[in-house]
Formats: sequence, structure tokens, C-alpha cells
Amino acid sequence: MMDLAGKIVAVTGAGSGIGRALALALVERHAIVALADRDADGLAETHRLASRNGVASQHVLDVADQAAVERFAAAVKAQHGGVHAIVNNAGVALFGTVEQLSLDEMRWLIDINFWGVVYGCKAFLPLLRAQSAGFIVNISSAFGLWGPPGQAAYAASKFAVRGFSEALRGELQDSGISVVTVHPS
Repeated sequence: MMDLAGKIVAVTGAGSGIGRALALALVERHAIVALADRDADGLAETHRLASRNGVASQHVLDVADQAAVERFAAAVKAQHGGVHAIVNNAGVALFGTVEQLSLDEMRWLIDINFWGVVYGCKAFLPLLRAQSAGFIVNISSAFGLWGPPGQAAYAASKFAVRGFSEALRGELQDSGISVVTVHPS
């Protein structure tokens, strides 16, 4: 297992759920964690919990806003000197059939679940390339492997994350930067 002591890891969606659990596990292993979430209260709670065991910075962030994600990467570099890994975890879910969900609801979900991952990769890749090593961890879903009824929009966004990550992994295969896709159920 990789030694995370002193490694700088940026985690989106850190205000609750998997992102919070991951952030707390990272600081337990002595990583320096840059926490990001659009929920300022949830983010502050994760920061409070993480700061008991390690070093963490917090950044209110909407991953669907490309410029905001670029500012987040710049802030991580300014505050921590660089980054060793980015975990693109932020995501949302909506239950409803294609007929039930509006196009605006579907766009909102895809903007966060897919474009948020793309923006995170694009913003942090130059920082990882600068040190010729690192990790990109993109959180998909079990629904990125199969699409159940009532989850067409969500599954489409997570299939997109999976395909994007597989292609990016191939593009970076000789760079020292690893791309990992996680499919929680």
C-alpha cells in the first residue's frame, strides 16, 4: 500500500458520504487533504473532523463550474505546493424515468457527475505532470457498469466517467500518472 504521509490529495465531494469517509481515512494515514464541496456546512464539518488528525484545507466548490475547478487547483498549488492525487468524487443522483425527468434535471446531473470529473482532470493534470507522477481517481458507480430502469440519466453520467477514465488511462500510460476508476455500489 502506498505511503501517504505528507502526500497532498485533493478530494471533491468531501462534505458527506464517500468523500467525507475517504478524506478522514486519508488524514488517518497522514496525507495532507484539500477538501472541496459545494455544501459549506458539510465541508466545514469534514474539515473539523479531519483537522483533528492531520492537515486539511477547505474549499467551497461547485464542480460543474469549470472556472471554479481551475481556481481550486490553483489554490491547492498555492496552499500546498502541488498535488499527488486528485479524487473526483463529487456527484448527485436523481431517480426517475426518462419521461419523468426534465432535460434541465438531466443536464444538472450530467454537469456535476461527468463534466465535474472532466474539469477536475483538466485542472489538476498540469500539476501532476509537473512532478511526472501521481494519481487521478475518478468515482463512477456500479451504475457505470449496468443501467437499471429509473436511472438512465445517472447511469449515462457514470458510464461516461468510466469511458473517459479508460481513455485517459491509455493516454497517460507512460507518464507516471495512474488513472483509477472506482465503481461503488
